[in-house]
Amino acid sequence: MAEILRTEQLSMEFGGLRAVSDLELYIDEGEITGLIGPNGAGKTTVFNVITGVYRPTTGRVIFNGRDITGWRPDQITAQGIARTFQNIRLFNTMTVLENVMIAKHVRLKATLGEAILGLPRYGRQRRKHIQECMELLAKVQLDDVAFELATSLPYGKQRRLEIARALATEPKLLLLDEPAAGMNPQESLELMEFVERIRHEFDLTVFMIEHHMDVVMGICQRIYVLDYGVNLAVGTPEEIQNNQQVIDAYLGAVDADA
Repeated sequence: MAEILRTEQLSMEFGGLRAVSDLELYIDEGEITGLIGPNGAGKTTVFNVITGVYRPTTGRVIFNGRDITGWRPDQITAQGIARTFQNIRLFNTMTVLENVMIAKHVRLKATLGEAILGLPRYGRQRRKHIQECMELLAKVQLDDVAFELATSLPYGKQRRLEIARALATEPKLLLLDEPAAGMNPQESLELMEFVERIRHEFDLTVFMIEHHMDVVMGICQRIYVLDYGVNLAVGTPEEIQNNQQVIDAYLGAVDADA
């Protein structure tokens, strides 16, 4: 199985505080990999470094064999990495379709000048653009609410829309930051099924931060555990559940739905 992402001695400091320390991890194509740990362990910081929000203090991020360390977020998105956020970040005054269309623009080939002038090539691409976005919404079962405001959707559908918006950028690697946050057990189960389905349907690799242990243990092939920015352990769900260091630092301190 080919490797899609690797970090090498990745560290991130904020004013002398080291949030991530010499992190070494790798993800293979097609995997669902989990990243867990206590609050403040540095999990979201890792995502922010991978996606270009932060430039690491030291170390490298390698994606598909290319060093993308310090690249801008839009450049990284164009390479094939997309993400969602712990707190839903939709365009609240736009419809469901418009939210997806904005994300899809990263793959639009028409120039700004063609758009401003309303040239035929832009018109053709826009029509194709709308059609593809509607097809995507159908695949995630949101096409029936395509013209409703994003904020009018129930919480679970807003989460699904945020994932759909990430999918619109045509990623190879999808980073999900606590996708089950705020969900009840039934919604968490539906999310697991949804992530599994889109992984196969869109040929994705998935890297997820999650506090719901039933979700992590249920769908991840491999799990990394961070503690104060340090990689405490890595292994299969069974190995992590039976790792005494992990139990002492994290699993023993939270319940399955924390």
